Amino acid sequence: MVALAVPVVLSELGWMAQGVVDTIMVGKLGPAAIGAVALGNAIYYTPSLFGIGLLLGLDTLVAQAYGRHDHDDCHRWLAQGVYLACIATPPIMLVLIAASYGFAPFGIMPEVAGPAGSYLRILNWGTLPLLLYGGTRRYLQGVGQVRAVTVTFVLANLLNWFANWVLIYGKFGMPAMGVDGSAASTCIARYAMAAALLGFAWRYERRRGHPLFRHWAAPQAERLRRLVRLGAPAAGQIVLEVGAWNLATLSAGWLTPVALATHQIALNYASITYMVPLGVSAAAAVSVGHAVGAGDPERARRAGWLALGLGTGFMLLAAVAFFVAPGPLIALYTRDPQVLAVGPSLLWLAAAFQIFDGIQTVCTGALRGLGETRMPMFANLVGYWVLGLPLGLILCFVLHWGIYGMWIGLTLALIVIASTLLARWRRDSTRLVSAD
Repeated sequence: MVALAVPVVLSELGWMAQGVVDTIMVGKLGPAAIGAVALGNAIYYTPSLFGIGLLLGLDTLVAQAYGRHDHDDCHRWLAQGVYLACIATPPIMLVLIAASYGFAPFGIMPEVAGPAGSYLRILNWGTLPLLLYGGTRRYLQGVGQVRAVTVTFVLANLLNWFANWVLIYGKFGMPAMGVDGSAASTCIARYAMAAALLGFAWRYERRRGHPLFRHWAAPQAERLRRLVRLGAPAAGQIVLEVGAWNLATLSAGWLTPVALATHQIALNYASITYMVPLGVSAAAAVSVGHAVGAGDPERARRAGWLALGLGTGFMLLAAVAFFVAPGPLIALYTRDPQVLAVGPSLLWLAAAFQIFDGIQTVCTGALRGLGETRMPMFANLVGYWVLGLPLGLILCFVLHWGIYGMWIGLTLALIVIASTLLARWRRDSTRLVSAD
């Protein structure tokens, strides 16, 4: 489990590092620039992650095929994933173009709304490579080629950092593009990521004597439907979860630039730690799927519980770090005295939900390895949208607790979701072993 999880965790951290680098690199431009990047990403990732979520069914299908030693079936699922990415991209891009003109009508501050819309329109051009990366990555993880994903992310982050420096501040004779330069840099990195992962997949298939493009499968309607049946609930779960946090970001935009910037910095830290159990979750999906495909239910159950131990153990350490050193962590982003005054309290709230965030994330992956993707979607619907967000909005705007009230509501949501999914994993894994 550790051998599989560590490269995947590094890959998830690499994914998150792109957003962190973008935020840090525009930090010198002031709170409004940080807020513009935050809002642009908040809007972008809701529909784009729905597209990536549609491809999460590859975790189950490729891993179980690999567990059966049916390598050709793994290859065929990769092809269907590429087709699905191409089908999903145009509607996602149209939604994002329309959304990019909605910041000002939505009431966002003018100094933030304009740069956020421009940032989003440029970032939109990286949607297809992002989805191609998502499908190819799921295939490589399913067949155990996780180091390729890690190497790709390391190189992509170096490219993103360098391009940010050049395009934001106008180095080497380039114009200083500011926030737009950050979006262009991210697009460049995503094209490189998609090309690199397809190259790794081609090399893997060639080594086993089955050239990737010589035996490329045609679109198959039944396989596409099966992929969507598994992926659509997973996509819904992602949209519900990410959408809840993005709505919190938009709500912070109704407050002050300082509140928005502080929210974004604290959210970046919570998102960084979240990447570790998210990587463990992907490892759990693959390990459980391999065991199910091999007809070994006891190994499947053991893999899920081991993953839960790894994920929650790390989140306990993260909670301690947030509680002990909130001030220095905020200062890594900005020296603004107002942000430094507000930020530590938000990190203390983040510390309170770390363990629950780890439990719900790893359980989602373990259940996906069993082929169960609907329960995480329903748990997120109730936890965030029925309980947590309404409470957070009331505390924030009705009782005037500000951004702290919003985070209290989101903490309650994570407690409810984690409890629900842990109980479901315990029930389903026990039934799987009993049925054997």
